[in-house]
Amino acid sequence: MGNKIQIIDKNNTLQEVNEEGFVLLIDKEAGWTSFDVVAKLRNILGTRKIGHAGTLDPFATGLLLLLVGKATKVQEELTGSDKVYEAELKLGERTDTFDPTGTVTAVSDKKVSEKEIMSAVMSFSGEQMQLPPMFSAIKKDGKRLYESARKGIEVEREPRKITIHSIEVSEIKKDIVRILVNCSKGTYIRTLADDIGEKLSTYAHLKNLRRISIGSYRVENAFTIGEISGIVQKMKTSGVSQGP
Repeated sequence: MGNKIQIIDKNNTLQEVNEEGFVLLIDKEAGWTSFDVVAKLRNILGTRKIGHAGTLDPFATGLLLLLVGKATKVQEELTGSDKVYEAELKLGERTDTFDPTGTVTAVSDKKVSEKEIMSAVMSFSGEQMQLPPMFSAIKKDGKRLYESARKGIEVEREPRKITIHSIEVSEIKKDIVRILVNCSKGTYIRTLADDIGEKLSTYAHLKNLRRISIGSYRVENAFTIGEISGIVQKMKTSGVSQGP
């Protein structure tokens, strides 16, 4: 990454908004889209030149990398980084979106043992082909897949090569399974949840998701939007300039 691009986190707090730009670590709360976060930060920081290095679904929480000013030029580099997620799966239910925002389309009361769950989860370690979900922003013939999905249209799509560097079960509590996943760019944890359900000859969907890290950047060093707003307010009252 360029030498002039600063990393702003709890170890190196924001001093000014300058034209050289910086990467800002944000801990996104549930209910916000990634664009909501960008729009809010544009308002707080007083600059429109803000992008991000990888979206998070609205229901998900965790690390977002906001690229401010000239830092937008490293977007591709950061977007391609490996990511770590904490995921919570609910067994026995499948939804059309593979996550909690969708409609339940199938249920099963099949009982599976902890040993079976551990074995199924661990089987997804390594390089593999993954079929992107219909409810995704991937384009097919110029149209987003989710646009067809909302109309009930299933579109043929090509599996994509992904790598799950490590995957482990952290807790099993009745029908809830918590896993920790270290994966490559382009991995859909929603699809992984659905695939795990299928592997167990039952159903599953992603109930909760939290992104822990992107490359070497970790969520425990990230600011909330409220914290950044407070820092910028203090900058204003102390006369520090804003805006590139």
